[in-house]
Amino acid sequence: MRSRNQLNARPDAKLAQAIDGLWVRFLPEIQERVAIVEAAIQAVSERNLTEKQREATQAAGHKLAGVLGTFGLTRGTALARELERAFARESSPRADASAKLAEKAAELRNLIENRKPSS
Repeated sequence: MRSRNQLNARPDAKLAQAIDGLWVRFLPEIQERVAIVEAAIQAVSERNLTEKQREATQAAGHKLAGVLGTFGLTRGTALARELERAFARESSPRADASAKLAEKAAELRNLIENRKPSS
């Protein structure tokens, strides 16, 4: 039997609780995608990014851009889109762009690691 508080819980509080539960569930996958981006940026700086790695990084950026807004991280979505675009080109990003890409990835990781619960 549900308590009176559970029955009277506001729908938006229940939604926030559900979103927080999904965040916990998908956080390892999100962190893995950020790690893919970070590894690719390191490879760019070392001038040894492979085509397979570039494609994986583009896909990781795309997936991050698609999911982060759901969790209230609209800035994260924008950063992920920028990173996706950087790796979407046929050729690899230039090595001299790696510092700027690393800044974007660091900000993205920071947003993810510091996300506050919705409830």
